[in-house]
Amino acid sequence: MSRYGDIFTDERLRTIFPPERADDFFEALFGDAEEGSYDIELGYVGHRDAALEFVLRLIQRPGKCLACNLTYGLPKVFARHPVINAGGIAEAVAEAAGHASATWQFGNTREDSRELHVVPLIITLG
Repeated sequence: MSRYGDIFTDERLRTIFPPERADDFFEALFGDAEEGSYDIELGYVGHRDAALEFVLRLIQRPGKCLACNLTYGLPKVFARHPVINAGGIAEAVAEAAGHASATWQFGNTREDSRELHVVPLIITLG
């Protein structure tokens, strides 16, 4: 496993982006966490030099629909939503990797399956 793979374990990723943040996001968005159609999970994909690739996995909730038209606009929403806190994610990643700072950028939503969409999050260490 790579140096960063050893750092960004599932346990650490759940600390950086706790599972309950999805409910907090839907509570803020709709006023009711039960209205959310997916759970959100942070995953580590790999790195290229100082650029670390993560994804926010959108995992369909039972009995809900993960419609493409609802997830394709999420990079822009996630970029500015205080509950998602992309800047805080980047800071936590930088700290875990032993760096003082990081910048971040979301990519376009990908549909891996009907039940799983992913939003790439590239964090570049400073």
